[in-house]
Amino acid sequence: MSQRVLKRLVGTTHDKGGSVKVLVPETEIQSAIAKLAAEIHAEYQGRPLTVLGILTGSVILLADLIRQIELPLRVGLLQASSYRGTATTAGDFVINPDFIPDIANRDVLLLDDILDTGQTLTRILEQVQTLKPRSIRTAVLLWKHERTTFEVQPDYHCFRIPDEFVVGYGLDYDDHYRNLPYIATLDDEDIAATGN
Repeated sequence: MSQRVLKRLVGTTHDKGGSVKVLVPETEIQSAIAKLAAEIHAEYQGRPLTVLGILTGSVILLADLIRQIELPLRVGLLQASSYRGTATTAGDFVINPDFIPDIANRDVLLLDDILDTGQTLTRILEQVQTLKPRSIRTAVLLWKHERTTFEVQPDYHCFRIPDEFVVGYGLDYDDHYRNLPYIATLDDEDIAATGN
């Protein structure tokens, strides 16, 4: 294994140049996902489930989670955006309807990487409810509870985290760091140094 890869895996540096500080190690993430899968299995008790992952951040979580859910599953992806770069924006919110499977009268689990202000999840819930699913529940890997300003709470969450900018395990800074196997924080100077 190269020194560059080894350093990235232990959370000291990243090949893009910025240093990271591990907030949630890979082993804790995998343990939390196993627990989440067991909770979902118990909740739905063998009923078919449609899991909708919110692109792009949920892709790694989605792949790891669905392999552990022992239920009949359908999987879909939602292309939604209210994030660009480093922060939530108040601009247009768009969901691409081409990616949404038929969910009428089905149990649906919306899956996202992080619940921050709640804007994305609130708007997606509003739009998905118009498709008349049997039920909708939400699951997130990370919840910035102190920062949530919309009246939405996840039905399932793996970790509550402080209000820090985080990357890794699907979360990015300008499309970098998604591939880290853990959740990490970036310092402001590291964010500035990363650039495009």
